[in-house]
Amino acid sequence: MTIQSSVERKYRKSPRAPLLPQAQSQKHDNLEAHEAGIDGASFSGAVFNLSTTIVGAGIMALPATVMELGLIPGLIMIVLVGWLTESSIDMIMRFSRASKSATYSGVVADAFGGAGRALLQVCIVVNNLGMLVVYMIIIDSLRYTSALSVGLAIVFVVITAGVAVVKTIDGSISMPRLLPEISNQASFWKLFTTFPVLVTAYICHHNIHPIENELKDPTQIKSIVRTSITLCSTVYITTSFFGLLLFGDRTLDDVLANFDGDLGIPYSSLLDDVVRVSYGIHLMLVFPIVFFSLRLNLDGLLFPYAIPIAFDNRRFFAVTAALMGFIFVGANFVPSIWDAFQFTGATAAVSVGFIFPAAIALRDTHGIATKNDRLASWLMISLAVSSSTVAVSSDIYSIFNGVGG
Repeated sequence: MTIQSSVERKYRKSPRAPLLPQAQSQKHDNLEAHEAGIDGASFSGAVFNLSTTIVGAGIMALPATVMELGLIPGLIMIVLVGWLTESSIDMIMRFSRASKSATYSGVVADAFGGAGRALLQVCIVVNNLGMLVVYMIIIDSLRYTSALSVGLAIVFVVITAGVAVVKTIDGSISMPRLLPEISNQASFWKLFTTFPVLVTAYICHHNIHPIENELKDPTQIKSIVRTSITLCSTVYITTSFFGLLLFGDRTLDDVLANFDGDLGIPYSSLLDDVVRVSYGIHLMLVFPIVFFSLRLNLDGLLFPYAIPIAFDNRRFFAVTAALMGFIFVGANFVPSIWDAFQFTGATAAVSVGFIFPAAIALRDTHGIATKNDRLASWLMISLAVSSSTVAVSSDIYSIFNGVGG
């Protein structure tokens, strides 16, 4: 007979237990506090951490998204999705406090039980797997580029804007389309396929609670979310505008691939390398953050009654190896980042970002939802369901009819 250790008994979890240790009421347990990373994070540090989890590979597909929608509607949609994201996160945090839940999955379990929690975890796993496959596609495309140790994501934005301004001044590029080009019914329905890409660019909901747990003052979380969303929206708008201005109708699904040729200015090759390598470094630094959440949620889904994965080395390495293998294989078989965004964005991302928060607010088990919450919830669900239905139908049609994306 195996005698269960006190550590195993202490850390064995139920399906409703948080996947991450809580910061509150655990002064007696230094190990749990260490695992949660309770360091008393500052406001600026939390804004940086949250912004880092938001700005990932999604930014690379935004210029192509704005190209499909037209410049004016595209930029408006970036702002709208940013506002809806902030609203959905605010709902999650208010219902977390009402239900005394320490995780996103805990809030969903409070409203919809274990089945709802499991479904959310599946969506997070699918979303993060899709994102990491996209990361690997982009990183793999950099394997022959010079290893210049410069900058991160902001370098991409600055250089794109700088090159676009220089070429605009010398008259070598013109203003992009301001409105979408709708020539037939198919082109109209294609507009809806851009929404999942926009949603994917803002997904960070499952990282909010860990960031809140690290704060010196948890009441700052609302201001932190607003600041991060504003910062990321500014980066997205700048990237989309100048990326589309620079490349016009030649904008590729992955705009980083446009930085693989002559930009028509001096030192073009050097600028190409700087942009591609700096963003590759950024993705490699963000990769572990997304992977951590993926591994944690998959482990909670597959082993809900086991001790935390951090205390089981064999399970830790097995899950890590299986996920990394899947990501590498997926990156080799997925044709483009647009296809990955279409699948994960139209299914998992809209669920994590909009459908679950809206459903929690509409169910309102604690009677705290406002009229604005209900209006925003119905708007989220309407946009998510309609765009996802069209996007998935379009993808299925393309697959069975051999139509290129």
